[in-house]
Amino acid sequence: MDTLTPRPSKNDDRGFWSSADKHLIRYGGKFDPAIIEHAKGSFVYDADNRPILDFTSGQMSALLGHSHPKIVAAVRHQIDRVAHLFSGMLSWPVVELAERLAALAPGLDKALLLSTGAESNEAAIRMAKLVTGKHEIVAFSQSWHGMTGAAVSATYSAGRKGFGPAMVGSLAIPAPNAFRPRFKNADGTLDWQTELDDAFMLIDSQSTGSLAAAIAEPILSSGGMIELPRGYLAALKKKCHERGMLLILDEAQTGVGRTGDMFAFQRDGVTPDILTLSKTIGAGLPLAAVMTTSEIEAAAHQKGFLFYTTHVSDPLPAAVGLAVLDAVKEERLVERARELGKRLSDGLLALKQRYRCIGDIRGRGLMLGVEIVADGPGKKPDQELGARIAAEAFRRGLSMNIVKLPGMGGVFRIAPPLTISEAEIDLGLGIMSEAIEHELARN
Repeated sequence: MDTLTPRPSKNDDRGFWSSADKHLIRYGGKFDPAIIEHAKGSFVYDADNRPILDFTSGQMSALLGHSHPKIVAAVRHQIDRVAHLFSGMLSWPVVELAERLAALAPGLDKALLLSTGAESNEAAIRMAKLVTGKHEIVAFSQSWHGMTGAAVSATYSAGRKGFGPAMVGSLAIPAPNAFRPRFKNADGTLDWQTELDDAFMLIDSQSTGSLAAAIAEPILSSGGMIELPRGYLAALKKKCHERGMLLILDEAQTGVGRTGDMFAFQRDGVTPDILTLSKTIGAGLPLAAVMTTSEIEAAAHQKGFLFYTTHVSDPLPAAVGLAVLDAVKEERLVERARELGKRLSDGLLALKQRYRCIGDIRGRGLMLGVEIVADGPGKKPDQELGARIAAEAFRRGLSMNIVKLPGMGGVFRIAPPLTISEAEIDLGLGIMSEAIEHELARN
């Protein structure tokens, strides 16, 4: 055989793609053009055993990378003992994880262990409605809180059209976008306080007097990696408490060290009334938690709080959560997120200096956004260029998730595992540069 003739790729297996097309329900965008066979550390490997650097930690979840030894060991040990129980039974991993979480978030002493982020937000909203006796829920206009009833009603970044009415009392406020400020200070910077005041003036005018809670992400990930500025959380909590509302923080992606603090709210010194965790607490396995104060939990219990699910308080995911917290502590991953986050941020800022199509770099720790804009004045969004850069980067061995929303350019969500090495960060930055160069040369 001619050695110059390229071998056919196993990723082009017609049977695989034909079967996928025939039998899978399409639930979002297009599937990546690769068959993933296995994963290890910061890489996933396709059918040709080609390494693809995972700059989004799977679904923003694989906090410790893929196949971390502690996770593998925890699963093997616990599944050999007990994996699942009747919802009314308790095991040591469940109680121990609740105790560990309470120690990490002083004031939030009670925990409910569930499976997914949507489920935890569903439980949090349900609890807030029961405790306050009200039903209206405020969320950001670019939020993502999940695909179940109450959670999807508080999700505004995508998926609202064509599914019928949202829950009664669903209200939205704008997210404070420093790159595209709606209200400006004299120097042109974002005047988020005036924006927040204006937003709640509109909320008050729409409310029927039944405001129960506001739910917010410290960094709106699916909304384009928009970080709440310093001071915003305190002001938002004040707005809530002035109206008898509870503040729910959704730290599905920001929790457990990713931003350089154990929880993102700790930077601001503002403890929410209810905190939801998912994704990172299970490091890629289905584990979520709702945390709240003893007072709120007691009020909810007294009023008959009900949230039975098939996998509530299951021991197997709880054991995984304990392993995650052990690894984060032993490997100093909170500090590592700050240190490597600076290296990644500095590298991205250097790319911004080189390429005018990079309009903004934002975020915190190892959770950063890169917004792609068109050349010329006005910072006009360029979704098409962003999509092409993403496809070219994937072809070169880098997986980056890109958000495409009306009024925004393609925004890359970059959230690699906290265990990533400096060399792997540099590799990712290099591939990004090559992909941008390649696509700009086509114009």
